[in-house]
Amino acid sequence: MPKPIKTMEDFSEYVGLSRPTVSKYFNDPSSVRKKTREAIEDALRKSGFKPNLFAVNLNRRRSNIIGIIIPNALDPFYMALTRRIQSIAAEAGFLAFVLSSDGRPEVEDDAVSTLQSMNVAGAIIAPIGTTSRNSALRALARDIPLVYVDAPPDEEASFVGSDNRQSFGLIVDYLCRSGEPPCFFGMPEVNRNAGHRREVYIEAMETAGLKPAVLDISTGGTWDFERFAFEEASRLLERVENLPTRTIVCANDRLAFGVIAAAWQKGLKVGHGAAFDLRVAGHDDHPLSQYACPPITTVAQNYNEIGRLAIGLLLKKLGEADDADDVRLRRDQILLKSDLMLRASA
Repeated sequence: MPKPIKTMEDFSEYVGLSRPTVSKYFNDPSSVRKKTREAIEDALRKSGFKPNLFAVNLNRRRSNIIGIIIPNALDPFYMALTRRIQSIAAEAGFLAFVLSSDGRPEVEDDAVSTLQSMNVAGAIIAPIGTTSRNSALRALARDIPLVYVDAPPDEEASFVGSDNRQSFGLIVDYLCRSGEPPCFFGMPEVNRNAGHRREVYIEAMETAGLKPAVLDISTGGTWDFERFAFEEASRLLERVENLPTRTIVCANDRLAFGVIAAAWQKGLKVGHGAAFDLRVAGHDDHPLSQYACPPITTVAQNYNEIGRLAIGLLLKKLGEADDADDVRLRRDQILLKSDLMLRASA
């Protein structure tokens, strides 16, 4: 009965080559002679042996592992984003390894330490927190290339995401043309998006010659946006006549889910037209937004394009791609336009 092949030593014996030669192939297939490479690849097919890629990569000067850190592995936005990144990374010969910070600073710091221990070549990160707490990420950026998505930690970071100024201009313009101007329901202060989206709402209203109305809500640091919005909106809707306007634009769609649920519990009808009590719009086009009740009017982020450009920019920084196919990769910060999605909620 043939000896099972479990280790690199077992495989070296099976293929009839020295352990250093086999290791040299796994570190860089082009570094061994063509005949040797063909013998190893033929033996891999026949034996079914799969080397421990993490162990192999730890011994490389630069591994073929790309790290990804996201705030929530169960959120459909981040799931779609990471699927796109992983697919393109694999085509380029890289393994994308995903970690979740669970929206907690100490877990994000642990994730950064994990990536450092894995000798990753580079990383794509959706950071939490504001500019004041990014020391671990700054330290990581001194060692490897980083590209940020969703929200940049500062003005200088490499970033791929939505152009909030364009998208809020779009949704505010529509809401003003189709009914009462909107007041703004903000998000908890968990990243730079929170403050930036509030700022661009105010800018859009002032550009339209209107007075901004930012709702007075908690600034707690939770990532449980739906529950946060439900609780805050339940309080605000106790006396709906005290709202500055019957139109609410939320900083993201997850907040809109909570606002709509609170309105339903209060017996308020959400929708467009005289028969309804409240209009509610969102931002991002969360994958579940079209299935809410009512479906949410929003502006759509292009998740697939954000993922494609983020991994493209990182591969360019690693010297594994160029900008011949997309001139946007010549920039270090890429802002994408959003599209208006008209649905029943507003």
